[in-house]
Amino acid sequence: MRNIQFYDSNRVEGRSVTIIIDNGKIENIAKNYTKGTGIRALCDGSWGYTSVDGDSDKEEEFKNATNLAVWMNEKTPREKIELEPIKAPSVSNMPKVKSNPEDISIEEKVEFLREIEKHAQEEGIKSTRVSYSEAFLKTRYESSEGVEAEYHLVRTGFSISAVASENGAYQVGRESRFSISGYEIFEKYDPFELAKHAAQTAKELLGAKTPKGGQMPVILDQELAGVFTHEAVGHASEADLVLQNDSVLKGKLGTKIGSPLITVVDNPSLHEYGFYPFDAEGVEAQKTVLIQKGVLNSYLHSRETGSIFKSRSGNARSQGYSIPVVRMSNTYIENGESKFEEMLEDVKNGIYLVGSRGGQVNTGEGVFQFNAEKGYLIQNGEITTLVRDVSLSGRVLDILNQITHVGNDLKLNAGHCGKSGQTVPVSDGAPHISISKATVGGA
Repeated sequence: MRNIQFYDSNRVEGRSVTIIIDNGKIENIAKNYTKGTGIRALCDGSWGYTSVDGDSDKEEEFKNATNLAVWMNEKTPREKIELEPIKAPSVSNMPKVKSNPEDISIEEKVEFLREIEKHAQEEGIKSTRVSYSEAFLKTRYESSEGVEAEYHLVRTGFSISAVASENGAYQVGRESRFSISGYEIFEKYDPFELAKHAAQTAKELLGAKTPKGGQMPVILDQELAGVFTHEAVGHASEADLVLQNDSVLKGKLGTKIGSPLITVVDNPSLHEYGFYPFDAEGVEAQKTVLIQKGVLNSYLHSRETGSIFKSRSGNARSQGYSIPVVRMSNTYIENGESKFEEMLEDVKNGIYLVGSRGGQVNTGEGVFQFNAEKGYLIQNGEITTLVRDVSLSGRVLDILNQITHVGNDLKLNAGHCGKSGQTVPVSDGAPHISISKATVGGA
């Protein structure tokens, strides 16, 4: 077919519901339906990609993708692309839905969200907001190599935020949970307790002070350590960024880049929010060890980058039926052997950073800055004063080498990751970790 050595398609059908309650009033109830197909064709060194919403004429779309690939290859010829060989995936071990969200009426969901919100409306709280989402996804993959596979997945999630204010100042407490499950998410996580916790956090932060910044020993909780793992380590491990000279980990495969206490993995087969049975190229999900006891073991790959690095692929992901991009799934630091009390005793005087409020990372330069939700001063090996407006920054490789303890209390947190204009569900996590010296931002 006109020098086309490969083509594939991703057909996606989805439906979703989102409900938002703001200060007791319905702000939004939205139902969305999506259906479409993304088609790729490979001509020597050029990809042609087309997408169509709704039902499509498969032959017509393959022809369009083919024409685009051939045209691009004629205009700007590139070195021929090889794809890592794969076999058809086995779609098994799928998550089970215990309570179908569609069996619960919108009215019931709205009333339940209002009940959740009431638990956050404590004295001193000026504003509250609760949201809920559910999504049903059906994905079918087909390729010219004869690979055909399909799966169905349900994702649900909710979030609660509470705002406390005083004398013109305000602070926000927020809790969110997302899961590959049905309406039983409210059995897995207690939304009333989480609502209370969001309110308490907002009120506590209102009275907290900003600490003095500088370099000091630091303990990161599971959430902030997970954000560091995802943003600073995971993205730098994506092979497309490595090939674009936009990763501090380029050229470091097989070399020691961190403490021997650290093992970092990405595992889409785990029943966490970043789960998938096969990726957007039909490759079966499998655990990838990125860092093995401090040594860089592997990057994350598509079939194209996997062929270049002679490594297994399985990390090409798409938002809907968009073009596949190398992405993380469930990325985390594996459990170590230290107890939290041992970390406190070892740190003696430093700071304990808890939760995340976002941040930024430059994967090429290997520098980062993350904002913690809150912190606690550590004095004489004990947690003391609550502090706010505190951040962690530094160089990725420095921090990896300065990790002195890895806890035995791994937790994963669900969220969403953006890259190349696409957003996909992910989870990240870690046990508690301690760092001998890091830059903490404050007053």
